[in-house]
Amino acid sequence: MTRKYFGTDGIRGRVGEGAITPEFVLRLGWAAGQVLVEHSAKTGGSRLILIGKDTRISGYMFESALQAGLISAGIDVGLLGPMPTPAIAYLTRTFQAQAGIVISASHNPFYDNGIKFFSSAGTKLDDELESAIEAKLEEPLVTAAGLGKARRITDAAGRYIEYCKSTAPWGFNLTGMQIVLDCANGATYHVAPKVFAELGARVIPMAVEPDGLNINSDCGSTHPERLQAAVIAQKADLGIALDGDGDRVLMVDHKGELVDGDELLYIIAAHRHQQQTACAGVVGTQMSNLGLELALKSLDIDLVRAKVGDRYVIEAMRENQWLLGGESSGHIICNDVSTTGDGIIAALQVLRAMLQAGKSLHKLKQGMQKFPQTMINVRTPAKDKLANHPDVNQAVSEAEQRLNGRGRVLLRPSGTEPLVRVMVEGESQPLVREVAQQLALVVERSLQ
Repeated sequence: MTRKYFGTDGIRGRVGEGAITPEFVLRLGWAAGQVLVEHSAKTGGSRLILIGKDTRISGYMFESALQAGLISAGIDVGLLGPMPTPAIAYLTRTFQAQAGIVISASHNPFYDNGIKFFSSAGTKLDDELESAIEAKLEEPLVTAAGLGKARRITDAAGRYIEYCKSTAPWGFNLTGMQIVLDCANGATYHVAPKVFAELGARVIPMAVEPDGLNINSDCGSTHPERLQAAVIAQKADLGIALDGDGDRVLMVDHKGELVDGDELLYIIAAHRHQQQTACAGVVGTQMSNLGLELALKSLDIDLVRAKVGDRYVIEAMRENQWLLGGESSGHIICNDVSTTGDGIIAALQVLRAMLQAGKSLHKLKQGMQKFPQTMINVRTPAKDKLANHPDVNQAVSEAEQRLNGRGRVLLRPSGTEPLVRVMVEGESQPLVREVAQQLALVVERSLQ
């Protein structure tokens, strides 16, 4: 069936509009509860569903609505409070719950929100179950004969902190390291500082005072400028920037230079390769920098590109039976220690590589040389006409000829907006910029 509400990352939008209203979320809780009660009856699983959220103010309202809907369908609810998205995936497995629900819009501003589901295995909910929930949304709401109950899980944060620490090897110690940590005024504000401090680091926290409105506001992985300045001012060893729900991470080296997801992915892969552990391949996306592909190739590590989105990255990892994948945005999945992207765990993997190599973050990232990249968003109501358009195809062919085999051209229609993303990368920044601008003009002219 055609999806009306669920996208590749759950349900997301502006609060009060479309699907993101209290009334809809109440009905969603009931529909999900109905489907998952039936599923638990078939599989013998529990009737417990966990709910966690980030720090945006609308989360309180949606938590109550979801809770009411689930209870009316006969589901027992475990309330986790503000917790990172990967923590909810982990706790769903730990408590052997039927599912976990995250109320978050990730790196978006506070006025957005969303709902994302995890299966009992801590992975994305099966497409079949999401489709069944969508179908159930069209039915009249009927309260179950046996109502569920709700309880607050008070030790959720402590469990997740210990889990994060357990992903580092025995004896792993950050004593003597000074880290500036930006928690984006989001879901990691009360757990991330403790993880790194309890491992011995001197932590200088930033953006750890959420007020419901300041999540991702001039802070976190989407706005790392203040972190870069703080690392230099504090003469810190490095900085770590998480996003609002804690599933993304970017880092800053001691010189204040940003280290993005592609570079972090390379550092982790290179470390695993040097330790003679299995790293046959890495999954990136269409947007992964060409420099990552070439750097991995020099280590005889394959790179497979998936469509943008962690769902597609994880699917490609599963198909290739690989343990490492991610996006340039900093959404990195280490499947041997986590079922989903986890900013804290990815940062610990990078710190592990630094300590074992005896090198700074600045030195490690130099193993990969990023290619200059230019992205231009072209607004067009006719983005669906992009495929096989003769003028656009001719322009792409000419652009590739100008790059002479040392670059890439990518045209990608947005999944949520009326625009086409024009991306060009190559060895020369002036050439890349010029080619991207010319190609964007052709796309704009052709798709009117």
